[in-house]
Parts: sequence; C-alpha cells; structure tokens
Amino acid sequence: MKKIIIIDGGPRATFNTASMLKKFAEGASSVCDEIEVKTIRLYALDYKGCMSCMACKIKDKASNVCKFKDALTPVLEEIAQADGLVLGSPNYFGEVTAQMRAFLERLAFPWLSYNDYSMTAPKKMPVVLMETMNGLSDRNNSQGYGSMEFCIAKALGQPEHVNAYNTYQVKDYYRFELAGFSEEAKRKYRDEHWEEDLQKAFDAGKCMAENILKA
Repeated sequence: MKKIIIIDGGPRATFNTASMLKKFAEGASSVCDEIEVKTIRLYALDYKGCMSCMACKIKDKASNVCKFKDALTPVLEEIAQADGLVLGSPNYFGEVTAQMRAFLERLAFPWLSYNDYSMTAPKKMPVVLMETMNGLSDRNNSQGYGSMEFCIAKALGQPEHVNAYNTYQVKDYYRFELAGFSEEAKRKYRDEHWEEDLQKAFDAGKCMAENILKA
C-alpha cells in the first residue's frame, strides 16, 4: 500500500494549520483506498533538533536517515519509505515553528554528503509545503521554509505550495490585546476566502494521491 505522511508543525490541534491539513488528508483519501494517509503532530512528540552526533556520517555506516534515537526516530524512518510528504506550519515571526525547524534539521542533515555536497534522500516523492499566516498574499513577512526548502527540492523534488493568508488568530478577539487587528475585517476576509483555502488544500491532497497512483 502507498502512504502519504502529513507533518503538522502547529501547536493547536484544531485551528488553521490543522484544518488545512485535515482537508488535504480528506482530498488524498477521496481518491481510493490504496493510499494510507497518516498525520503526525510534532507538538505531541518529545524530540530535539539535530544533536550533531554525526552518526549519520560514520565511514562505512553512513545513513540518509537520522540515527539519533528519540520520539522522532520512527517518524523519520516512516518518511523514508513513504510515497508523499506534506509539511504544514503556521508562520511565526516570518518563519515556520521551532518544532518544524527542529524536525527539518533531523530530516535533511542525513541527506547531505560532506564528500561532494550532494543531497540524497532514501527516495524521491511529491512534497507539499503548507503555511498559514496573518499576512496577505501581497503583503507578508514570510520566509516560507527558508533554506530547508532548497534541501527538500534537491533531495525529494520541487515542492508545491499551499498557503492560507490573513487567517483568524483566535475565536474571540475581544478577550485579547489584539487592537492592531480589525476583527470585522478579519472576519470578512475569512468569510470570503476560508472555504476557498480549504478547497485548495483538498484539491492538493487529491492531486498528490492521483499522481502517486500514476507513478
């Protein structure tokens, strides 16, 4: 059976990023029963970023899967055998969450060869990078997945982007010190665009599943 792994790098299990990833999973699952779609929440795991143990670089024992043992180990091993990968994160200070960045260090460093500086993953696969943010499509501070996107593209293949902009931050703006935002304007934008954003995520999931079956 084919498998798509979805990595949720957001802290809230039912809010913007999680909702987009859920729709992606629904889209992928709608294609057929021959593809398993599994979602893993990074905030539910106890792990760290790269420990610089260099175990993945030992001569005659080099590995393109991280060798450090913790809660992330089975996730990385599962991704190595997967057929599709989806990474989702809210935008914090223009970047993905710390949990996502730590995950990406552990994912990508074993791919890097210090012999010829090539990037080699266990296998190529389609990748979707998803991001939710307060900024608008034409006015935001997002650096996306930063330098890690280059590593992903070199090792796995050019990723697709699915973003949701100007997202709701909380359900009740009047409970928080958020006077810099117009709740009315945020609500209006959400009413006009949120279902469309969810549909984009659904369609991206469906497309990935269809492409995996064709491969």
